[in-house]
Amino acid sequence: MTTVAAKPATMAQALNRAMRDAMAEDPTVHVMGEDVGTLGGVFRITDGLAKEFGEDRCTDTPLAEAGILGTAVGMAMYGLRPVVEMQFDAFAYPAFEQLISHVARMRNRTRGAMPLPITIRVPYGGGIGGVEHHSDSSEAYYIATPGLHVVTPATVEDAYGLLRASIASDDPVVFLEPKRLYWSKADWNPEAPAAVPGIGTARVRRTGTSATLITYGPSLPVCLEAAEAAREEGWDLEVLDLRSLVPLDEDTVMAAVRRTGRAVVVHEANGFGGPGAELAARIQEKCFHHLEAPVLRVTGFDIPYPPPMLEKHHLPGVDRILDTVARLQWEN
Repeated sequence: MTTVAAKPATMAQALNRAMRDAMAEDPTVHVMGEDVGTLGGVFRITDGLAKEFGEDRCTDTPLAEAGILGTAVGMAMYGLRPVVEMQFDAFAYPAFEQLISHVARMRNRTRGAMPLPITIRVPYGGGIGGVEHHSDSSEAYYIATPGLHVVTPATVEDAYGLLRASIASDDPVVFLEPKRLYWSKADWNPEAPAAVPGIGTARVRRTGTSATLITYGPSLPVCLEAAEAAREEGWDLEVLDLRSLVPLDEDTVMAAVRRTGRAVVVHEANGFGGPGAELAARIQEKCFHHLEAPVLRVTGFDIPYPPPMLEKHHLPGVDRILDTVARLQWEN
């Protein structure tokens, strides 16, 4: 038996392989969305699936997000596991009525008798120079909706592992894919992918003692870069990757904050009502006597997503993160 060695792979390739492996193992897994079949998706994440499994299992749909998700609800009710692609983050908004009224409520409505195993893939976030409706960070809408799991990978191995776990879940999962990381690379073996923690588990990506940067998805590489730059200031920053926004791994979050006594939450979504607000509130409630400074946030601004030439100012960057960490020092 020939062993395939790990070699450079992109997040896009890992996501594609996750769907391919799930479809090969389980005939109830169906992929559907706009241009996912013949074209392979606008980001080519579903490339080759229609050719391998046929158009009945990798299906191009009309440009009607509410109809796509409503169809997926019916499919799941009759025993299938649909994997739905929303072509861009803000394109998903027409499907909100289906998401809120049916997808998130069906299992509760039936007292657990009817699971709804739908995976809703949503390319999200900025950093690609996209115009309006192509760079939103809409995670706050999803995490505020009881009944949904919300996950987002930041590494190649998590892209594969978390998507496989999402497809296998009997609960609906909103799977947020950072567009700017689709072409990020790491050594990875598609024939023997490393096991990763499942949904609801955070991971410490860098240990440190001065403060904890709490982040997820597209902001993880920025936080790791900031942590390296912080060494010149004498700061040893820990970086925590949430991976799963709902359910939230509170134990790992609180343990990290208690170790350092300082926390900064970093994400691309706007600050007001964003995930960082909820995290700051929970950290204050559970770690108050361990905190050496207020919990601070570095986020996108409270505006609609700006034109491409301005997004570098809108998105959290290394300088903004380090400026915020500096505030932690004098607010002790």
